[in-house]
Amino acid sequence: MGSMRVVHLSAEGVSVVIAADDGMPEIVHWGEAVTSTDPDLLAFVAAERRIGMDGDSDLPYRSSLLPEHSRGWFGAPGLSAHRDGSGWAPRFALRSLVLDGAEAGAGVTSTAAGRVRAVLHDDDTEIELTLEIDLTSDGLVRTRAAVRNTATALASAAPLEVQALAVALPIPTWAQEVLDFTGRWGHERIPQRHPIVRGDHTRTSRRGRTGLDATLVQAIGTPGFSSDSGEVWLGHVGFSGNHEHTIERTDGRLHFRGGESLLPGEVRLAPGEQYTGPWAFGSYGRGLDGAAARFHAFLRDRSRSSRRPRPVTMNVWEAVYFDHDRDVLVDLAARAAELGVERYVLDDGWFRGRDDDRAGLGDWTPDPVAWPDGLRPLADEVRALGMEFGLWVEPEMINEDSDLARAHPEWILRAGPELPQRQRFQQVLDLTQPAAFDHILGLLDGLVDEVGVSYLKWDHNRDLIAAGHPASGAPAVHEQTLAVYRLIDELRRRHPDLEIESCASGGGRVDLGMLERTDRIHPSDSHDPHDRFGILRWTGLLVPPEMMGSHVASPVSSVTGRTHDLQFRCAVAFLGHFGIEWDIRDLDAHDRRVLGDWIARYRRHRHLIATGLTVGSGELDPAAPQVRGVVAPDGSEALFTIVTPTTSADTIARVRFPGLSTERSYRVTVSGSDSFGPPWQVPAWLRESPGLSGDSDSQGGGDGPVIAGAVLSRVGLEFPTSHPDRAAVVHLAAVASP
Repeated sequence: MGSMRVVHLSAEGVSVVIAADDGMPEIVHWGEAVTSTDPDLLAFVAAERRIGMDGDSDLPYRSSLLPEHSRGWFGAPGLSAHRDGSGWAPRFALRSLVLDGAEAGAGVTSTAAGRVRAVLHDDDTEIELTLEIDLTSDGLVRTRAAVRNTATALASAAPLEVQALAVALPIPTWAQEVLDFTGRWGHERIPQRHPIVRGDHTRTSRRGRTGLDATLVQAIGTPGFSSDSGEVWLGHVGFSGNHEHTIERTDGRLHFRGGESLLPGEVRLAPGEQYTGPWAFGSYGRGLDGAAARFHAFLRDRSRSSRRPRPVTMNVWEAVYFDHDRDVLVDLAARAAELGVERYVLDDGWFRGRDDDRAGLGDWTPDPVAWPDGLRPLADEVRALGMEFGLWVEPEMINEDSDLARAHPEWILRAGPELPQRQRFQQVLDLTQPAAFDHILGLLDGLVDEVGVSYLKWDHNRDLIAAGHPASGAPAVHEQTLAVYRLIDELRRRHPDLEIESCASGGGRVDLGMLERTDRIHPSDSHDPHDRFGILRWTGLLVPPEMMGSHVASPVSSVTGRTHDLQFRCAVAFLGHFGIEWDIRDLDAHDRRVLGDWIARYRRHRHLIATGLTVGSGELDPAAPQVRGVVAPDGSEALFTIVTPTTSADTIARVRFPGLSTERSYRVTVSGSDSFGPPWQVPAWLRESPGLSGDSDSQGGGDGPVIAGAVLSRVGLEFPTSHPDRAAVVHLAAVASP
């Protein structure tokens, strides 16, 4: 053990213990914080070492950050690579282990949040490997690997072809259940839960984007884990192209493995070239909400959405679709401003030749028929009404019926002579070509400047099929994804205050690769509140509420055909980035007043929504009310949305309010659906509490009941379940002690 180096990182109740001798570093512990002394940690690492037979034969495999076949790992190797069929079983030796820029010496080095960088090399295959393990100040782990071809041109003419590169985060085997997600258009984030079995449980997306059916995270936990109970480990790959999430259980080992899913021949490294895989993230916590909080803190620290209050947004898509009439759109803007809307977004249909979805993509200039004077006059009128102006774009796509496609057919991704199968009548623009990249960047840059655009709804409405470089047919998804990142990064560099929403047929591109570059997501094209509540709940395992667009749409859902009352639609949308996507010219006086009240409430409470710790409950019982909430970090107030179940054998259920201080009491205010069932079945607290205040100068609820936090969080309050699709938004404000 004299040469053993142990690094102990610890932050916000999480420890990562890394051990390394002369080979691949291993994480010997990731989970609850270890409070042992450094000598105790060294003794722990020593206690588990096995020497094999006479120290020479049958040496046991040690679970490492990048599993190696050459050291006896018979699962998928972390690195799969070769040079023309040889050099496929490297055995890496450690060259350096650096913690925050300084070499880690023998023994134990303990620190708070920090980054470990290990460099390894295999002399026979001439491959260098760099591993990074980062523990953020909020206790979030992220790790990635990079592989370099260190051969000289004379030593090896064949390139190093990388077929897979995936890092592994160990999880204790007492975690025995997995929760992940699937879905489709309009129905994203459908949960599926099952026991962990030996072997692989792999979720791969080959769609060229995160995917409507992709799992957002893989949650691995102790049996029966829930929102606020059990140990939970969340794994996520922060990459917007093809990727893979895997849970692998073998002899005494369990780990989450993640990385990019590479297409054949996609990464071929010439001497000196390097491929860096995406970050794989891991979050540990007590309950799903405890683990999710670390992702939220990570994003809130980086997103521009944290700079200022989230503006109430109106998007005109479901109001006008492709029918752009200036007078109608100005009328909608005026009505939106009267309601308290602060951002107005012109959606698809504004550019040249765009009467439907069959033409125009790529021609990002205002349509001369619909907008003879361009978009600036409309944008100026919107700003004169006190709102920001936003615009829909889909820069990565192109219609074959467009001036751009006719001028540059060589800019369309394809794997062979023929164009790929159409999806939504469109193809994919090859942004890896510098000329195409510069053309699109110039158009977007010009629009932002000329029109005064402060917000882009950035859409991505098709999967990448046979997406090859036009000249060679070689696969292009990897390079296309990186080109999109560069495009967004450069646009934001030129326009530091520009905000961008990631939309991809709804929630088809939700990952930390994109979220670190954008300010919110469009969780789904379905605004049906019945489905949307679950979509928001489960997307919220990764994304904080203020980064999830949450709009009130028409009474009849355009996706599901279901009808819901306005109070229910508003209550479900409340805990998010609130907005409208509806032809509000149809509102009568009553609905106009109701919608205006909800907008005022959101503006009053949006700071709490954007800073609070998210909580939830009820997901294990489909016959129980479902709960989403945010609690102020200091416990001074909280908001909860409670939704009745679709059907239940009970007429009443007790609902607890997690996350509250048990040392304080809270005054209750409630707004929501007009009725929750027969009046005699509705409890007094729900029936008689005053409504949430929309007055920014008033806490409201002066006459509301005051109930102890210990009772609210541990015992709860009865809630009626007679009628489906009813929702209440409950505000709890701590009161001063008598």
